[in-house]
Order: sequence, then C-alpha cells, then structure tokens
Amino acid sequence: MSRYNKGEDDFPTLREYNDYLEETEDIVFNLVEGIDVQGTEARIALYQEEHAEQIIASRAKKAERISASFRAANAKRNQDKEADLEQVKEAPGSTGIQAGAAGQYAPSMVAGSMFMQPRPMGPGGQPMPLGTSTYNGEGIEDPAAQKIREERGARAGGWTPELGRKRAFEEAFCSVWVN
Repeated sequence: MSRYNKGEDDFPTLREYNDYLEETEDIVFNLVEGIDVQGTEARIALYQEEHAEQIIASRAKKAERISASFRAANAKRNQDKEADLEQVKEAPGSTGIQAGAAGQYAPSMVAGSMFMQPRPMGPGGQPMPLGTSTYNGEGIEDPAAQKIREERGARAGGWTPELGRKRAFEEAFCSVWVN
C-alpha cells in the first residue's frame, strides 16, 4: 500500500479509480493467500519503477495532510487547555470535577495540575469486539490453517520474524545495567 497510494482525485473518472482499487485488492489477496507470490511481487516492482514520481508525490501529499491535521489537533488541544484553565480560575476552591451527561464521571482538570485526564466519549461504554469469522460453518478454524493465514497476513503487512528478533535483542540489551 506504500506503493499503491493514489487517491480518488488522481483519476479522471470514478470507474478508473475503482479499477485501481480492485487491482490493489487483488495484489493484497494474492500475497495473503500465497497465490503466485513471485509474479505478484514482480508486478509490484514493475509498478514501482514505472510510477516512481507519482509514488513520491503521493507520499509528500500524505505527509502534508498529516502535518496539517497534527497542527489543527494541537491548536484544538491548546484551546481546550486554555478553556479548562479559565474554568478552574473562575471557580476558586473548586476541584474541577464535573458530572457528565447521564451521571458519567467527566473530570475536566484537577486544580493545580497540568495534566489532563481523558473524558468519556458518548453515553455508552467500550465497544464490544466482533465475533470470530466462520470458515467451516462452526466458527472454529483448523489451528494449522489459522497459523498459515496469520503468517501470510503478517508478511503482506511487511512484518518478518527478523523484525521481532531484532526488537527483542534491542530491548534486552537496552535494559542491561553495567557498572
């Protein structure tokens, strides 16, 4: 997906954009399921060579969008902090703890503290996880098939066992205390 990173605005018609999305779905499916992996990887390499400038331009646009969203989020966060500080200043002796909608605990800011606590979002609790997928009709998958599917998914996502070993070594040696 780092190479196939075009957006809808890069295509003159919706039909061409949908064809592009279908092509990327086919590539991901082939890599996850292990179908013609060498051919698929060759297809990706050819695409990368032919569209190198477009890939770089798309990455730059994405970086600009992310940067703008971070700036907007930081500005919003600063405005919220200032509003909460003003609220605490206006009510001397107050702890800054308020009751939210439907009796939920919604602390704004404890007086004298510079750290904000997260506010609950919405009237409900945490979302419930979705059920497991059913491949054989009973909701139970063969453990060997499940392991193969997970390995292929990880490989398609760019993860390799070497990354895990490297991180484990780095964490182990960073925590060694030498006198």
